[in-house]
Amino acid sequence: MTALSDADDAALTALLEGVYHRYHYDFRGYAEASLRRRIAAALGHLRCPSLDDLRARVLAEPRCFGELLRFLTVQVSDLFRDPSYYRSIRECVVPYLRTYPSLKVWVAGCATGEEAYSLAIVFAEEGLLERTLIYATDIHPESLRTAEAGVYDLDRFARFSESYRLAGGHGSLSDFYTASSSSAILDRRLKQAILFSDHSLATDVAFAEVELVSCRNVLIYFDRPLQNRALGVLRDSVRRKGFLGLGAKETLRFSSHAEAFGELVPEDRIYQRR
Repeated sequence: MTALSDADDAALTALLEGVYHRYHYDFRGYAEASLRRRIAAALGHLRCPSLDDLRARVLAEPRCFGELLRFLTVQVSDLFRDPSYYRSIRECVVPYLRTYPSLKVWVAGCATGEEAYSLAIVFAEEGLLERTLIYATDIHPESLRTAEAGVYDLDRFARFSESYRLAGGHGSLSDFYTASSSSAILDRRLKQAILFSDHSLATDVAFAEVELVSCRNVLIYFDRPLQNRALGVLRDSVRRKGFLGLGAKETLRFSSHAEAFGELVPEDRIYQRR
């Protein structure tokens, strides 16, 4: 993979502008260092000698844009990734949520769905799933299809089971999936509680008024203005006294929305709307 040089700046800007106007995906506010690495990798994968060639192909061939999208979006996720976060949801957020007759949760940037299913499992064990609707959104259509299917490689589940245990699981993770050959199929009751949909924190507005927003490991790929824009969308979605969860390397500090929230579990980046 050859790194992009400063001489590529104008071509990179033209590529991102072209993608925005042709496909309405806005990567112009993504963190530059990460974006440049991903596009350099895409150049090699798509066998394009230059950014100008890549732009011409992407704008002319929607299928080529679909390939580029795989590089521009981060689709790394696990069930109960960062177990302490889910333990804190269970121990510190769920007691508040029990007081509501119905619940709405938004998982923003859900990738292939593991985070949404992790929350669904927590809510099932805490007796809240039947009155909960989980909105899970992402900008990557292929990832959303994977998420909606709820079928994952079985060899990942030994690791998932340990994370589930560390997250305070009450029983066995196997209670929530059926093994079939080399795959694990998640339980239908989990799938029925989740609505997967397309949504962009870069261009779209608040998704719904919800009691909990979980947006983890998304903001780290945005530059500061886009982070602030996305946090505004998340803030507008969280109802008064509702909750916001971010990734371990993300924070509300230094944003214009920090005063709208108090820290509930600082070490796990869980906040409560004032």
